[in-house]
Amino acid sequence: MSEFSAFLQLGFDHISDLQAYDHLLFIITLCAVYQLKEWKKILILVTAFTIGHSTTLALSALDIIRVPTDLVELLIPITILLTSLHNVWAGEKKVFFIFKNISANYFLALFFGTIHGMGFANYFRNLFGGMGNIIKPLFAFNLGIEAGQLMIVLLFFSFYFLLSKMFKIKHREWTLYISGAGAGVALILILDNLLGG
Repeated sequence: MSEFSAFLQLGFDHISDLQAYDHLLFIITLCAVYQLKEWKKILILVTAFTIGHSTTLALSALDIIRVPTDLVELLIPITILLTSLHNVWAGEKKVFFIFKNISANYFLALFFGTIHGMGFANYFRNLFGGMGNIIKPLFAFNLGIEAGQLMIVLLFFSFYFLLSKMFKIKHREWTLYISGAGAGVALILILDNLLGG
């Protein structure tokens, strides 16, 4: 297996790992306001998260930033909670706009992606520490992350499609259910972090 393939697989495994469910939950919560027919917006959203995530990983690998692990472990569920609240608050509009035709959801995905990237900062620092050139492996890793996220989103929307056909679920109800579940899990994680688990 080539170095590129190895890092591609590592990125895919990293984002699709069920033990890293906080990342999965964030992506699902972030996508909950969309319908599959809005696939272009979803693709931009997922890519924005990957860009934020990869920026932090690159800065960590180059040892430019260091963030205390305890702080990151608290911030990650806070991003899920804030995204859930935004979904509920946005209502039927789904999004609000920061600039003309640019959804705030993209900025949320980008900014919160940087926080989620910090969750693996120490791992990445150790992984890339001895490498002279990190560009190719980092690109492969992030390509794997993008592929993994798209797979998760496709599974999520397939599940939503089946349920909506079987039980006639309205989109707003689905958004509230997913956002409520995301907020509930996030609150448990936040309390667990604050109370020392």
